[in-house]
Amino acid sequence: MPLSDREQRVLEEMERALHAEDPKFATTLQGSELRTVTRKRVYQAIAGFVLGIGLLMGGMVAQLIWLSVVGFLIMLGCAVVAVTGWRRAPVQQGGQGGPQVAGGRRQRAPKRRSMMTRIEDRWQRRRDARGE
Repeated sequence: MPLSDREQRVLEEMERALHAEDPKFATTLQGSELRTVTRKRVYQAIAGFVLGIGLLMGGMVAQLIWLSVVGFLIMLGCAVVAVTGWRRAPVQQGGQGGPQVAGGRRQRAPKRRSMMTRIEDRWQRRRDARGE
């Protein structure tokens, strides 16, 4: 859910105050270290997933059901870690803290319109083009 204009202004004021009080902490929160740790955790989860596939297949070939079950559980756990880690990974746009405009304010990303709004707009354009 997007923030309202008032909420966006309050958030920007809080960010400026945080930068003024503790610039080192503010730069830590911008995500460069957190992003590296999250990316490393996701890569480890992917490697664990591949290991789980190997155990699953090895258990099937050796006809050891318990080994296949362990491989499947490892795959499942690693998939959950990878997906949740990837979704939490912070995305930084345009260098430091996103796109900037004159005056140091952030430029807001354009609002995504709902599918129904886009369909209604297309319908209206078609009606206008036909002269109805």
